[in-house]
Amino acid sequence: MKASTDRMLTRIKSIYLYIKKRGNVSTKELVEEFGTTQRTIQRDLNILEYNNLVISPERGKWEPTKRKVTVS
Repeated sequence: MKASTDRMLTRIKSIYLYIKKRGNVSTKELVEEFGTTQRTIQRDLNILEYNNLVISPERGKWEPTKRKVTVS
């Protein structure tokens, strides 16, 4: 696997775990926490949303779904 792909997957996993721990976060909070651009965070959130791991109950806010996940 490419180093860039590995970094992306690690970041997405970290974002998911952060949202799961906090319960409800804003996109802005994620940008500040992970030190990346809003566009990068949005792409990562789209991947998590596509996989039914997070939902956006209102614009710019994110929370984890009830889906059972085992993180390794």
